[in-house]
Amino acid sequence: MLKILGRLTSINVRKVLWLADEMGLAYEREDWGMPLRDPKVPEFLALNPNGQVPVLIDGDYVLWESPAIMAYLSRTRGPTPLAPEEPKARGLCDQWLMWQGSDLAAVWGYAVMALARKVPGYDDEAKIGESLDRWTAKMRILDGQLEKTPFMAGQQMTMADIGVGLAVHRWFSVDRETEPMPMAAAYLARLRNESKGGPYLTQKTP
Repeated sequence: MLKILGRLTSINVRKVLWLADEMGLAYEREDWGMPLRDPKVPEFLALNPNGQVPVLIDGDYVLWESPAIMAYLSRTRGPTPLAPEEPKARGLCDQWLMWQGSDLAAVWGYAVMALARKVPGYDDEAKIGESLDRWTAKMRILDGQLEKTPFMAGQQMTMADIGVGLAVHRWFSVDRETEPMPMAAAYLARLRNESKGGPYLTQKTP
């Protein structure tokens, strides 16, 4: 059976779990990641020298980085419509999944710690404002794409929507008035209703 190492409070772990659920895969999840279980111990570093979650174990095969894990699952346990086989469709899917993990995720850190997770010490209003401004700019791109298509890569849900959907959930979880993103709000409701991501899109920890 597949084993997925990582805590549910990690957005990258939830990407992998949501895809596995959509595909109907059997897996065992094991809590790793602070504050539950320190991933910097030798046992875990032997699997991922970065000391980060998630990690996938498939027999004697070990893989880390959530997009790589998602691609591996789609290839080894697929086919699945969430990972289009037509090259141009797959290119768009990969584009938006990678954009979420790089451009979008790069800007929200301070705001999420301050306004969603309420971590002590993250109370510098200037840094909160800077993070929110940069995050808002990326959300405008996201909202603009959803004016064109119901899902990020086109007419059908793909793996890209797992990553982006979790990011949209995070946006609407901050304790601060933010710029309205009507297309993103409708998109989030659609994903909750039309996929198996409901549990991941309603939990309090963004």
